[in-house]
Amino acid sequence: MSVKPGWQGRFFEDFEIGDIYQHPLGRTITDTDNTWFTLLTMNTNQAHFNAQVGADSEFGKMLVVSPLTISIAIGQSVTDLTQNAFANLGLDELKLTAPVFSGDTLWSESIVLSKRESGSRPKAGIVTVKTRTLNQDAVEVLSFKRTFYVHKKEAGGAGTLFPQAAEPLSLEES
Repeated sequence: MSVKPGWQGRFFEDFEIGDIYQHPLGRTITDTDNTWFTLLTMNTNQAHFNAQVGADSEFGKMLVVSPLTISIAIGQSVTDLTQNAFANLGLDELKLTAPVFSGDTLWSESIVLSKRESGSRPKAGIVTVKTRTLNQDAVEVLSFKRTFYVHKKEAGGAGTLFPQAAEPLSLEES
């Protein structure tokens, strides 16, 4: 038997301009997500946590706080984009293009816009992508450009730290 490595993420060499990654995990936002994130970030706009204020708004219900939408979109992209990154360098042209509500399911996809070797870090490169997030009805709710430093395959800092058990995993039942 041998250990089969799980997905290790992309390295600088794996990115090609024009590649599109449809990030595999959708995320349904709940009232709890919205309330906790609003409180965590100390956002005092009641449109995000007061049902009466939300009902009296032009939307007729509470809005999901925008930084939560942004955080979910970035998180959804990690598997494909930044599993091996070590620094975000910029978030540009951020647009919140439609409201998000509790119960919406968000999906994100990204296209590689550019890549270049790092001038100061020979074992890394810089990649820029555009990400957009869609709701369950395929309505775009968010878009942004993101630039990040990502390790090259030869970099030592991109490895796993999985602990090694004293006894190997076995097919035999205990």
